[in-house]
Amino acid sequence: MSPAIAAHEYSPWDFWSEATPSEREAQLLLQQTVVAGRPDHELGEQCFLSELASIDNDSLRLGDRTYVAAGAYLTGDLRAGADCSINPYTVIRGRVTMGDGVRIGAHTSILGFNHSMESGTPVFRQPLTSKGIEIGDDVWIGSHVVILDGVSVGSHSVLAASAVVTKDVPAGAVVGGNPARFIRWRVEPDDTGIHPDAAADAAARGTEERPDSPEPREPVETPSAVLAALATAASEGGVSPELLSVPELRPAPMPLSGASDADPAHMPANAIAIAPDARTATSDNVVTAAATSPATDDTAGLAERVAELAARARDEASVVLQRAWNDDLGLFTDRPGAAPTVRAQADAIEIADLLLGAAPPQTSVEAQIRRLQRWQDAATGAVAPLDADGRQREGLGFSHEDVAYHVLSTGYALDLLGSEFPAPLTWVTAATPELVVEFCESLPWATDAWGAGHHIDGFGTAILWTKRAGHPIPAGVEEALFGWLLLNTDPQTGMWGSATSDRGLLPVVNGFYRASRGTFAQFGVPLPHPDRVIDTVLRHARDPRWFAPGARNACNVLDVAHPLWLARGSGYRDDEVRELAARLLSDALATWVPGAGFSFREPSPATRGLTDTEPGLQGTEMWLAILWYLADLAGVADALGYRPRGVHRPEPAATLR
Repeated sequence: MSPAIAAHEYSPWDFWSEATPSEREAQLLLQQTVVAGRPDHELGEQCFLSELASIDNDSLRLGDRTYVAAGAYLTGDLRAGADCSINPYTVIRGRVTMGDGVRIGAHTSILGFNHSMESGTPVFRQPLTSKGIEIGDDVWIGSHVVILDGVSVGSHSVLAASAVVTKDVPAGAVVGGNPARFIRWRVEPDDTGIHPDAAADAAARGTEERPDSPEPREPVETPSAVLAALATAASEGGVSPELLSVPELRPAPMPLSGASDADPAHMPANAIAIAPDARTATSDNVVTAAATSPATDDTAGLAERVAELAARARDEASVVLQRAWNDDLGLFTDRPGAAPTVRAQADAIEIADLLLGAAPPQTSVEAQIRRLQRWQDAATGAVAPLDADGRQREGLGFSHEDVAYHVLSTGYALDLLGSEFPAPLTWVTAATPELVVEFCESLPWATDAWGAGHHIDGFGTAILWTKRAGHPIPAGVEEALFGWLLLNTDPQTGMWGSATSDRGLLPVVNGFYRASRGTFAQFGVPLPHPDRVIDTVLRHARDPRWFAPGARNACNVLDVAHPLWLARGSGYRDDEVRELAARLLSDALATWVPGAGFSFREPSPATRGLTDTEPGLQGTEMWLAILWYLADLAGVADALGYRPRGVHRPEPAATLR
């Protein structure tokens, strides 16, 4: 008779409170065997690994009190937080990341990889691909669930038993079925302008394919049995079978009532507010739902609206510039009542160049050149920010965020005025290849990819002005910069840095724009993984925290438009890119404020009164550039009648050789 298998192998949640001293010792010895000699394996306190599980990971990180039960099969790169349960016969393969408190029912498969399917080659010879799977905190995954590669599961969500999850799951949502569809909210969106029912409808639309001819549906009330079943299901097993016995698992579409906006910190990860009668389409996790303006404008109609906006902007350009001029200081401010900044002078020059084809008329070209050149420190080449009285601050170097950006804004402003920096930029002239690598390695890619990209942009642009002025660049400096970027590009995203738990892909995409603008774009060097860049940007662009009506700002939209434009050319996902560009362009055209320009953040009823929704030079300069990129992607750029020539110029400014 075979010895009985210890119950803890299959039900390990009480192991550390019930196990004998010898059982605990055996468990610790097993864990030591798993991590021995594997610096990429790490187990937290009071974890449990069943002797009957197959743990064959390339890298493994398990947080405190996370357990792996008998029959589980783990491969690839797994990172799990604290208090996670990997129950019997669960399969987790590929690149999978999960937060704290993720409970996984038995017989579930989480597959963070896939096979290619090109014709002419047997499947077993096809290469593997992996986008990875991300699961948030406090997620309940029922038994027999399948999660496919590339899916993101939001925090506090529930995946009903036997769900086949092929698309992203909004935070706080309950989904079920094959393919998984929205059922209800476990954690409803806060009351921040979007009614929960409307957000639920948007989530439901985002997780289903659009039929060729949508049929209207009668409203269906979610049965009370569903709500009761969710409340009473066992904490470690699959979602109650009562859920699967109810045929009407989806609420009917409900239109928005009035204008809406959302608090980005609390909006569900896949809920995009949809105007009545707007059409939606999904492809590879990308939601292309119309927001405040229809995405169905034909090209001619959109081009007409673009031309009308451009004509209005040109007619009102002088008024917009005069509005921001401070006669007492003889300087531009971003908007009336604001303090003067170096950037405001540069923004005014860029706006005048775009819309008037000349320098701002408030003062002579020579005076503007003298001021910008006088602001450059003769010893270091740095341009320090101004105080409230228009005087420069002292003691700041290129590590300061504003100083790094002034390499771009002041340098390109001088260039548009037909001049240049008078002093060398020691950021580059004193560099060495070793210092460049050390600089790149020191940047906060994991925690603040935008900040890292910001400084790469500044350094790359410092190389541009150094080359333009004919100052010698130490041997190997350019090679070190581009070599580091090429060697450290994530082949899965085509970008640098890591997503964060609170901001998702925002810092990665925004940081990529800044870093690639100052290097690959500025010097005409091809991107290493352009298709992956498009994948990442399209995935990011359906995150309503940053792209729902009223949540969008100039940085976030520019940082989507420019990478898509830079990565274009192969035809990859062109239709989706064109549709997204047309929708964002259509919405942006409606936000021009007569006589004042664009605000940095698009206005909405919920954001009225916020400083960044007041029209100003920064918002106007950035949105004018954004309009060009979106219009070019949508095929209507000729209607604008301008093309950026400064910081946001589309053409390379120089070559490396």
